[in-house]
Amino acid sequence: MTKTLSAKAAPTARERLLSAANELFYAEGVQTVGIDRIIEHAGVAKASLYNTFGGKEQLIRAYLDARHTKLTERLLRAVDAAGTPRERLLAVFDAQAELLAQQSYHGCAFVAASAEAKHGSAIEEASDTARSWIRALFTGLARDAGAPHPEALAHQLHLLYDGSGVSARMDRDPSAGTVAREAAAVLIDAALPKRP
Repeated sequence: MTKTLSAKAAPTARERLLSAANELFYAEGVQTVGIDRIIEHAGVAKASLYNTFGGKEQLIRAYLDARHTKLTERLLRAVDAAGTPRERLLAVFDAQAELLAQQSYHGCAFVAASAEAKHGSAIEEASDTARSWIRALFTGLARDAGAPHPEALAHQLHLLYDGSGVSARMDRDPSAGTVAREAAAVLIDAALPKRP
């Protein structure tokens, strides 16, 4: 008779720390939340944090890296499900609009973390990596769609993407993503060559 595992393995200290960091850092800010709250919320010993991450800045970096992974998965899933090159560009805004409409949306984690980060820190580096990835995504999709100046269109779309995230948070406007998508459609249609 073979044994089957009916219960999931208990989360590791690393997983519990990242889960606590994600919840607390996202809701309250990376500098506002102290290490002791993270440790208490995660239910681990202080040594676990230092043995696993080395310190708070490295934990923040790991939290941002995990959010970046989820962001890329969500956006790429939306892009891959879209049909035409134009629809693939707009799919980025569709995915963002879904996120911005959620009550749990507290703004862009990368914008918030970088606002509190020291220049040249691992936190700033993680935020820069996320932003560069989004710009590269827009550039590649604009190129695939036949935009004669894909970098220029990507820059415009990235500004809309960022602006809608800020508006959703600061103006408490869950429709910001939908409005940004409408504006993106106008920009895309103006930038793409007219087909006979």
